[in-house]
Amino acid sequence: MTRLRLPTRHLLLGLAIVWFCASPAGAAETHMSPYAGEHTRPIKSLSPDDLAELGRGGGWGLAKAAELNGMPGPAHLLEMRDQVPLSADQVTAIAAIFERMRAEAIAGGQRLVAAERALDAAFVGRTVTEQSLRTLLSVIGQARTALRYTHLAAHLETMPLLAESQVARYNELRGYAADPCASPPKGHDPEMWRKHNGCD
Repeated sequence: MTRLRLPTRHLLLGLAIVWFCASPAGAAETHMSPYAGEHTRPIKSLSPDDLAELGRGGGWGLAKAAELNGMPGPAHLLEMRDQVPLSADQVTAIAAIFERMRAEAIAGGQRLVAAERALDAAFVGRTVTEQSLRTLLSVIGQARTALRYTHLAAHLETMPLLAESQVARYNELRGYAADPCASPPKGHDPEMWRKHNGCD
């Protein structure tokens, strides 16, 4: 009889532990949302950093398809004009692309923020319906697509202004490429390449 009771005690203890873990007191921390605290945002889907970035016409990560595939953007090129290096004519042309992009991005960012604010207001006011939700999301999607186009198109417009060696230097400075001194590109004189990139 004693041998039969020992496993029963262990079983009861195990059930008690499972019950405690499943109870509200035991599970409070496991149910904590990663979004906790974000419910106080004016626009729930946008952080203060997001709003600041959109407000100043910043990239907001929308041009990664170009940037991470070796196509420089105007903003960072201008920041690194001496290291790339850029000629005076290149700086003038790239600055014009950047200013046009920034103006369009600020306007596009305002449209996106307004669209997200409208979505948020619909949920706050409990006025959202299946049809209005589709419409609100469509407006957001269009605003986001237009903004992304603005940033990616600036990379596309900038690319023809650069020499291959400048593109390679940009990617090296941004941390996207191997050391250019170790492997000059095919078709380049190794000695001249090393000299141009300050390898010696």
